[in-house]
Amino acid sequence: MTEFETKLSEDLHQYLIKEGLVDEKIPECPDLEELWHSLEEIYLPDGIKEFKDYPVVSLGWMMFIGMAFAFYWDIDWEKYSKESVSQLYSSLKDPMGYDNMDDYILKTLLNLPDDEAEKMSQVVGECASRTLSLLHHSNLEPGTSEAALAYVDALHQLYLKGIALELNNLGYHMSMLGQ
Repeated sequence: MTEFETKLSEDLHQYLIKEGLVDEKIPECPDLEELWHSLEEIYLPDGIKEFKDYPVVSLGWMMFIGMAFAFYWDIDWEKYSKESVSQLYSSLKDPMGYDNMDDYILKTLLNLPDDEAEKMSQVVGECASRTLSLLHHSNLEPGTSEAALAYVDALHQLYLKGIALELNNLGYHMSMLGQ
């Protein structure tokens, strides 16, 4: 993990702990973590296109995708693991389009009541805003390979935190040994 990704991971983790949305120990889900590189390739064209005008959306949507993938993992991973990452991503993007993927995931897929969906939107928005701030304060020259790598690192952490957030919502809790 790069220094930027480590710093971002810790910042997002501490924020989510403070909000009572994840445990001190984040659950690991290798089934979903191994999908990252394929998802990255599929998401980048959409994410990069949106980043210039809507950077918080470009970043935040990856957290929603992590939540959705964790939901798929929980309800029937044997079924969903047979689908390609492209099919899984399309199942989230196509019903309402990229711009409304958040609403589709929160209200249709996760079936959250309006107040809970609004709270999750605020949490994801805060995580994306924190990420954007860290990107801006990292003194990266826009358009450079370093800036591109930091963007991908940011997406990776948002994906992982989305997974952790949904797994926590679904009742998966990790305890620290010896505590």
